[in-house]
Amino acid sequence: MRAFGDDFQLQCSFTRSGDSRRTPGLPWERPAVGGRAGLEDGLRGAPGCAGCLIFSAAWESPPTFGFLLDIDGVLVRGHRVIPAALEAFRRLLDSQGQLRVPVVFVTNAGNILQHGKAQELSALLGFKVEPDQVILSHSPMKLFSQYHRRRMLVSGQGPLVENARALGFENVVTVDELRAAFPVLDMVDLQRRPKTTPLPPSDFPAIEGVLLLGEPVRWETSLQLIMDVLLSNGNPGTGLATAPYPHLPVLASNMDLLWMAEAKMPRFGHGTFLLCLETIYQKVTGKELRYEGLMGKPSILTYQYAEDLIRQQAERRGWVAPIQNLYAVGDNPMSDVYGANLFHQYLQMVKHDGAQELGAGGLWKQRPSATQSCTSILVCTGVYSPKVPVSTEPAQRGEEPPFHGHRDFRFSQELMEASHIVHDVDEAVQLVFHKEGWAL
Repeated sequence: MRAFGDDFQLQCSFTRSGDSRRTPGLPWERPAVGGRAGLEDGLRGAPGCAGCLIFSAAWESPPTFGFLLDIDGVLVRGHRVIPAALEAFRRLLDSQGQLRVPVVFVTNAGNILQHGKAQELSALLGFKVEPDQVILSHSPMKLFSQYHRRRMLVSGQGPLVENARALGFENVVTVDELRAAFPVLDMVDLQRRPKTTPLPPSDFPAIEGVLLLGEPVRWETSLQLIMDVLLSNGNPGTGLATAPYPHLPVLASNMDLLWMAEAKMPRFGHGTFLLCLETIYQKVTGKELRYEGLMGKPSILTYQYAEDLIRQQAERRGWVAPIQNLYAVGDNPMSDVYGANLFHQYLQMVKHDGAQELGAGGLWKQRPSATQSCTSILVCTGVYSPKVPVSTEPAQRGEEPPFHGHRDFRFSQELMEASHIVHDVDEAVQLVFHKEGWAL
């Protein structure tokens, strides 16, 4: 099954009005994706306007908008909080320390438990973040219940088994456990090669699928053993004359080729590991590695999942007005911007063209959505940097620029163009509050 990106071949309807220039005190703005009523002229009174309707925190109307905030490169760099994030949450919190609008943290990280990430964010940001406000890259795997009872090989690092069980998977085996059962499979590291050739276990249950939760530590071991499972139809101790195809189901999360930590240059992400696995499988078998589910940004399913959590959060707070506008703030044009723009296109298909709302291949059906738009906002504190000039040489030769996205998502320069580019997350919050007519 191809990822959602292949199902939506619409062209983005960016409205361009020439080069915008940064106005002192306001972030640089690119017109929003797909003209939407109420956004361009939706300022319900700019600061300083006579007679404008500006609410204090105590008198604000119920919010009709919410934030989808990326974490790495937007709120933190490695283990260090970005100062602008603290300023942003001073604006987002009321005098009682409660959020003024619904906020969900959407990260492509997955090597931590959901409640652990919530605790980590609480300590860094200085207010209580609930676990159900955090979406990890693999969180939507909860929806793939038809695989939850299968025996799945799980790859990644951190609390792998705990994460898999929290997602609903009842029978998992780790790469380390598989290697211990079949030590002759792992032969790259000379120091780890077995000195003898033990007999393979005769009672090892067949593996029925592969679960890729995030980048592992020893890539050569994980790549080799995952290939062994796929080529042997789940029986890595045996050999088959012909590799089965279609192969065992593969569920994967986090397609980020690169991500930003403390280093000056971006680091390899799980998308780089997936690229290696896909290339090896193609080279060995002559066929394409296929995914039953591909989750994390920019997957539409991840944004549907986030939209549902935003709605639930608003209901718990007693905010009766429907959440109509989502603002996705991120630092990665390929995952954050592309995903938000793709989801906005999907919303327009559903609302204006009468397209049927989609879930995870029919696995999940949202209640009717009130969301009208998803606006992408790109910050300059992570992967994206305006200081790095974009080479015009490929364009001059009629070539496409390098595409860092996953194979299953088509290249679209327009989908990677943010509706707004700002310096940091605090400017992003100010921009949204101005647009929605809220007091800073």
